[in-house]
Amino acid sequence: MTEFRLGLVVNPAAGLGGSVALKGSDGAETAQKARELGAEPKAPKRAAQALTELSKHQLACKILTGADGLGEESCAQAGLPCEVVYTGNTPSTAEDTKATVAALIAAGVDLLLFAGGDGTARDVFAVVPEEQPVLGIPAGVKIHSGVYAVSPRAAGKVVVQMLQGQLTTVTHADVMDIDETAFRAGTVRAKRYGEMLVPAELRYVQAVKMGGKESNELVLADIAADIVERMEDDQLYIMGSGSTVAAVMEELGLENTLLGVDVVKNGELLARDVTARQLEQMVISAGQPARLIVTVIGGQGHIFGRGNQQLSAALLAHLLETEGKEAIWVVATKAKLQQLDGKPLLVDTGDAEVDDQLCGLIRVTTGYHDEVFMQVDAP
Repeated sequence: MTEFRLGLVVNPAAGLGGSVALKGSDGAETAQKARELGAEPKAPKRAAQALTELSKHQLACKILTGADGLGEESCAQAGLPCEVVYTGNTPSTAEDTKATVAALIAAGVDLLLFAGGDGTARDVFAVVPEEQPVLGIPAGVKIHSGVYAVSPRAAGKVVVQMLQGQLTTVTHADVMDIDETAFRAGTVRAKRYGEMLVPAELRYVQAVKMGGKESNELVLADIAADIVERMEDDQLYIMGSGSTVAAVMEELGLENTLLGVDVVKNGELLARDVTARQLEQMVISAGQPARLIVTVIGGQGHIFGRGNQQLSAALLAHLLETEGKEAIWVVATKAKLQQLDGKPLLVDTGDAEVDDQLCGLIRVTTGYHDEVFMQVDAP
């Protein structure tokens, strides 16, 4: 039997801008600014999480990848041998991603695994042949594309299934991206760039994000009224991104960062568009009790790990330890939940232990004094 050849490319800059509230990492200048603000690379670690699923099984697989942060580092973290086919620049650029992909294609890989966000997916799409199967490991700030697994571990499980011969079909999925400049100004302009072939495993591969604001303004007003009624004095409220949370801010009469995270206390805006480090200082270091208000990504079901990386695993672990799941208030219309077609809500914090703690049932506010229970999963 021919040995399975797995290609791996990691964009080390992917996700850098998330924790420092830059809304993305596209472009060398943005990535450099994120580093100057103290952001640390997360993509190599997330790729290693996917590869760790492979290391649990003794299956015939040869991994080909790029040098250092382009993939070699992730293989080392997972304890897996690899063959380097390309050596790039430090820090790496989009051209290094494309060059690594080209080298992997020339080497004849059976599956191309890549770690990054929508910008990385575009770079891969620009190089891969139409018939090349690929799969993304989510590691970016923006992940609207349908070519990504729902989590790093899920990506690894898909590869394991392929190695075990359990998957034989592939499907075309959309490559999407948004205008980061407009995104930072609070406007989502998503554009479809094409399609790539991905393994057809619906449990582990995410759907294309469904954009647009909630149409039912009355339902949003009801949700907002319920949340505001429950707010207590001298309590920090961390307001996540999205139009449903924005309705709560509107009910409070406060300015809102639609695609960022704000902090409210005693009915006043305490901090706008905060970073992960700022939140950890305000809550963990200062010992402030806090509640977190988040919504659901339409069409995908994520409540953590997509567009709200400011809500770090450390912050979530602290809230779970001190307050339990009651510290996390999920808000969503029933229409948005029905779009999931029975699928669970998803978490992908980058910390498997925190993900596991978040799993299980969670209350979702869907109207005024109206709640439903939803299952949370970390595939």
